[in-house]
Amino acid sequence: MTPDEYCEQKAAQSGSSFYYSFRLLPPPRRRAITALYAFCREVDDVVDEVSDPALARIKLAWWRGELTALFAGTPGHPVTRALAPAVRDYGLAHADLEAVVDGMAMDLEQTRYLDFAALERYCHHVAGVVGVMSASIFGYTERSTLGYARDLGIAFQLTNIVRDVGEDARRGRVYLPQDELARFGVPVADLMHARDSDAFRALMAFQVDRARDWYAKALAQLPAADRRAQRPGLAMAAIYRTLLDEIARDGYRVLDRRTSLTPLRKLWIAWRAR
Repeated sequence: MTPDEYCEQKAAQSGSSFYYSFRLLPPPRRRAITALYAFCREVDDVVDEVSDPALARIKLAWWRGELTALFAGTPGHPVTRALAPAVRDYGLAHADLEAVVDGMAMDLEQTRYLDFAALERYCHHVAGVVGVMSASIFGYTERSTLGYARDLGIAFQLTNIVRDVGEDARRGRVYLPQDELARFGVPVADLMHARDSDAFRALMAFQVDRARDWYAKALAQLPAADRRAQRPGLAMAAIYRTLLDEIARDGYRVLDRRTSLTPLRKLWIAWRAR
């Protein structure tokens, strides 16, 4: 199996909406974004699948070393080998890839966020910098496109947080800001034990509205000159905004289930967003 085939398999197995937006790209850019996505999946899996935090830290340190090897021209893992052409051709920065690992490491150090400022910092590391790197792969001519991409990445992460509230809580992680839980009168125990309430639904309506605001903020920054090149991100935004609509339509029932769209519907939304 070649490094590119390894990354393609990793992306396809995830079932992520990102995979459908990649189909819009020409082969070289598609290989590059698939390698970037596979890297993000690899380091995310360390945190999600390794139960011993000490071992997870060792594995993340290994990935930091592999990034150093990548930029020294000696990558060893299939993912970093597949990333090498993207680093060369699209200018991916060592610091940005390292920031993704930093974000995953944050999950090992804290499971609560005091306020949205703290949560935004986390979202920037695990998603905002990924948006910036993705925009570089897609191609851009104006600097404002990078601001669009960073904020779009944060909007995606806020959507994931809304979708996965119950699942995350059962794993001991609460990404909803603590001050907002207090403001709406929702105890953490309600999240962990899937106790729905009017207060919880009001809290989630607030979270969904904020995510929508981040999509609007991001899209307002995208210059017309770069809109065609950034079609994959726009397709992804269309899919994720539809997911938010489904969650709201379903009464914010995210504590005991995971709202999702069918593959066919994702493809249709991505195609319409071209």
